[in-house]
Amino acid sequence: MEEHSSIKFVQKQWDRYEEALRKRVKSRRFEHSKSVSAEAAALAKKYGADVEAAMLAGLLHDYARDMPDGELLRLARKYNLVCCWVEEKFPLLLHGPVGAVLIREELGINDSEVLEAVSRHTTGAPNMGKLAKIVYLADSIEPLRNYEGVENFRQLSRINLNIAVLEVMDSSIQYCIAKKSFIHPLTIEARNRLLYELENIDFDIKELFGRDFID
Repeated sequence: MEEHSSIKFVQKQWDRYEEALRKRVKSRRFEHSKSVSAEAAALAKKYGADVEAAMLAGLLHDYARDMPDGELLRLARKYNLVCCWVEEKFPLLLHGPVGAVLIREELGINDSEVLEAVSRHTTGAPNMGKLAKIVYLADSIEPLRNYEGVENFRQLSRINLNIAVLEVMDSSIQYCIAKKSFIHPLTIEARNRLLYELENIDFDIKELFGRDFID
């Protein structure tokens, strides 16, 4: 049986989490984080995940995002978080795993699903839990995001969680290819796993929304 988070907190705790985040990130990222929190809560309600856990993971997903590359790499090595050479070359990819450690150590958050969601919100990972998928998706579609194709992803997010995550992941991979950038191996593994999970579902995204969808 799949286990689900069950987090309850009072306003005083929430205020503490917000204040800790505010001290760590730039004001624009703080607003983004609050927006991800709200979007994650809406998705959790729709897909039957713990709403307060989604709010918390969404709020704190970028806890380490504004740390210098050198500090990210130092902490990642200290806690044995580096999983591939791509992260050594681009330490920013480590802000999720490092952030998960920091919210555990500094804020006392021990919920495994929240920690997974924070850790994997950038790269994704094979066998992501529902909460991790929700935060991964919320990070890309929260209301402050404004890029070509985001409305398509928002529509998909209301239909099928896995399909929406797959499409966002495909878009991220295509962007990296266009920029001649490295692709994190966990992202490839995550995409393959999602395709496997969806292989028995007959879907045509353009047929769902019309021929102009995701061209």
